[in-house]
Amino acid sequence: MPKFKFRDNPNPKVPQKKVWKKKEPTPSSSSTSSSSSKKQIKKVWRKKEIPRNWLELPRDVTESILQRLGAVEILETAQMVCTLWRSICKEPSMWRDINMCNLCEWEDGPSYPLKMCRNAVDRSCGQLRGINIEYVANDELLNYIAQSSSQLRRLRLFDCYEITDEGLIKMAEKLPLLEELDITSSLLSVETIEAVGRHCPHLKSFKWNHVVYRLPGIQCDEEAVAVAKNMPELRHLQLIRNRLTNDGLQAILDNCPHLESLDLRKCFNVTLSGDLGRRCARIKNLRLPNDSTNDCRFIVETSDNGSFEQDIPFWMLGIDDLSDDYECYYDSDYSYDDYFRKYSEDWEYIG
Repeated sequence: MPKFKFRDNPNPKVPQKKVWKKKEPTPSSSSTSSSSSKKQIKKVWRKKEIPRNWLELPRDVTESILQRLGAVEILETAQMVCTLWRSICKEPSMWRDINMCNLCEWEDGPSYPLKMCRNAVDRSCGQLRGINIEYVANDELLNYIAQSSSQLRRLRLFDCYEITDEGLIKMAEKLPLLEELDITSSLLSVETIEAVGRHCPHLKSFKWNHVVYRLPGIQCDEEAVAVAKNMPELRHLQLIRNRLTNDGLQAILDNCPHLESLDLRKCFNVTLSGDLGRRCARIKNLRLPNDSTNDCRFIVETSDNGSFEQDIPFWMLGIDDLSDDYECYYDSDYSYDDYFRKYSEDWEYIG
């Protein structure tokens, strides 16, 4: 019997054990991509956020935050949050600059915004330096502010139609330190400009803007001349939608040599050419009649030639807008009600 030589099993008398291994499947492309994507996923651990206790902020930081709110927000909401905030909101330093905006509608009646204004002025304890009021101011409130805040430096009155020339003149008499005056209205006369110039010798910035529709072509230099004669120290002048002509502008440039900015937007009676144009070009910040007024919310855009894109109803015109040059807007056979009825379909009257 032939002898066999076993290479793998040196001891042929002992049978060799078979070892079974599980067959591994051949890796496919899908499994390879999934495994690689699993390797790319990283766990991101975030530190658990702990709720912030605003009462732990330093008092001066809390005061700085609250000062960024308007006076209405402070009086109506912020001071009611907690005892600390209420205490801060009563400090006079919080009321050196008062911003009373969006006061046109209140469920508690028209007298409520006036009470809020008085409350804000009282909290300043005579430290008031600047105040901005929209819609609700009247002569009585102006007198109250003037008596309580003789150190006032900045005053802005927007669309406050209950203010009269007499009330604003009396207020100017009590504010000799006033430096900035911003008025947007169409009911005040040139007498107010003259009085403000006389009683406020430190006035540096004057904004006298008209908000109602005015017919293009009507010329009047009374307001410009009043500014020129009574406000020689002006640095900033804004006369949006004014009816001044080149003569009025010439008077301003001659008598206000320190002007750094001049805003003549919607002043379509002015022609900046020749020597007058060169003098205006020397002013650091100059806004021309046709420049955009998108930053002025009270302005209705007109076409480049100064004519309005829509006809102006008779009942929206001021008495000084009805001159001999525009007799076509008046017909003796038509009454006021006739004109109102004619345009009532296109215009909504808000009483």
